Amino acid sequence: MRKRREKENSGFNVWRSYSDMMAGVLLLFVLIMCVSLFQAQVSYENSLKERDEKLFLQEEYTKEIMSQQDIMENQQSQLSSQDELLAAQKKQLDELAAKLAAQQEKLDAQSVTLADQQSALEEKTTQLADQQARIDKIIGVKADVIEALKQEFAANNINVVIDETTGSMVMDSSVLFDYNETDLTGEGQTVLSSVLPIYCSVLMQEEYFPYLAEIIIDGYTDSSGGYEYNLELSQRRSLAVAEYLLNLSQNFLDTENQEKLKERLTVNGHSSSNLVLDENGNENAEASRRVEVKFRLKDEEMIEELRSILDT
Repeated sequence: MRKRREKENSGFNVWRSYSDMMAGVLLLFVLIMCVSLFQAQVSYENSLKERDEKLFLQEEYTKEIMSQQDIMENQQSQLSSQDELLAAQKKQLDELAAKLAAQQEKLDAQSVTLADQQSALEEKTTQLADQQARIDKIIGVKADVIEALKQEFAANNINVVIDETTGSMVMDSSVLFDYNETDLTGEGQTVLSSVLPIYCSVLMQEEYFPYLAEIIIDGYTDSSGGYEYNLELSQRRSLAVAEYLLNLSQNFLDTENQEKLKERLTVNGHSSSNLVLDENGNENAEASRRVEVKFRLKDEEMIEELRSILDT
């Protein structure tokens, strides 16, 4: 708008200069006419006395007047040219004003677009901040749960390895089951009765349970035998552990929490997938035959998705 006003003021100054110039020319014309009339009057009075001389002088004055007329015509022509030039300049100024108006309109539209984009960016930033807060909360809760599990097992003098990242607890199938069997051994029941109550009691604590999505029991086998056979074997073994846990829960959970445990409990059989390999890349069959107990917190899928995006 400021540039537009400056352009308009510039056009106004041009017209004012033009008006001043025209007034000057008119004043010059009037002065010339006054001088001419005065000289004519003097010439006329002198002609009465000296007619012969006056005739000669009159001719000279006539030539001078004609010369002045030519000058005035030239000046008039110059003024006409200047008028045409001013008209052309005014046209250019009008075109520039139209362009400036169009550009201003475009800038206004861009300003609206930028404002919308800024609003969308601020909204997205707020969403990302909220998601980051949720992620930090989930990550913090998971770290707290894993640390609580480790401390609780240590307090009970039970040597259990808890994965620092997933919080999973791995149990050797050879301890829980006889080879190719799905019924828990006496030793296996003893092991489960010592570790499962501690593991589940920590997860069912009031500060952690609202974030708990699943308690997962996964069964795995080695690569010997067919895939379908191993799939059924791994499923039946993980189911046997789950059934033992539910029966055992009557000893360390009240009725309400027993129902909550059932709602969160998930059982999977994975056959011979995800084999455990030794340092040379060969299958460790004994380690591959295992049962894993782990947990999943709510919104972990979102965290994993964001991690995959950040890793790409």
